[in-house]
Amino acid sequence: MSTLSAPGRGPRRQDWKNAEFAALDFETTGLDLVNDHVVSFGVVPVRGGRIILGEGVHQMVEPPIPPSPSSVMVHGMRTQDLVGAPRIAEATAVLERALADRFLLTWYASVELAILRRMFGSAGRGFPRRCIDVRKLAMLAVDRDAKEPFRESLSGCAERYGVPVAAPHEAFDDALVTAQLFLVLAEQLRSRGIRTVGDFLRAGR
Repeated sequence: MSTLSAPGRGPRRQDWKNAEFAALDFETTGLDLVNDHVVSFGVVPVRGGRIILGEGVHQMVEPPIPPSPSSVMVHGMRTQDLVGAPRIAEATAVLERALADRFLLTWYASVELAILRRMFGSAGRGFPRRCIDVRKLAMLAVDRDAKEPFRESLSGCAERYGVPVAAPHEAFDDALVTAQLFLVLAEQLRSRGIRTVGDFLRAGR
């Protein structure tokens, strides 16, 4: 069973630039988080307030069921494109190494966390405590009440802040956009006293 090395408690009290993060995005065979399967994921590390592109991971996964036609229209990955890619067990090991000792950055965390729970089982129960939902930071930045609908997409938010989007719904590019948005929003929210990792974990939940 995976042990999932997580960041210690010390970094939570420090300025966020002293911590390591991993922006994460999944693409799946459909929108059913119970029955659908991962077809790819992207991980983009952030260290010292900078994106470390050379340590990024883009992993394709051969799922046990074919992608639904609607999902293919979104991410463009067909059954034949995924044949020969690692199966989920091997891909999970790759993801574990990519996330080790890092806080998570996601866009719409409930989706990514649901997928992580399926991949890692009980060993992944600590993921919510190390996850920052960048979408909620975007809501905070525009003073949006959490009870009000926030329908802005990742690409729409990126456009508002001048973050380039090369390939929407491609896992690595979505992870990269999430990482870039976090850097922009982190600087913007610093003036509100949101500075430590703990501040961002509370704001992004």
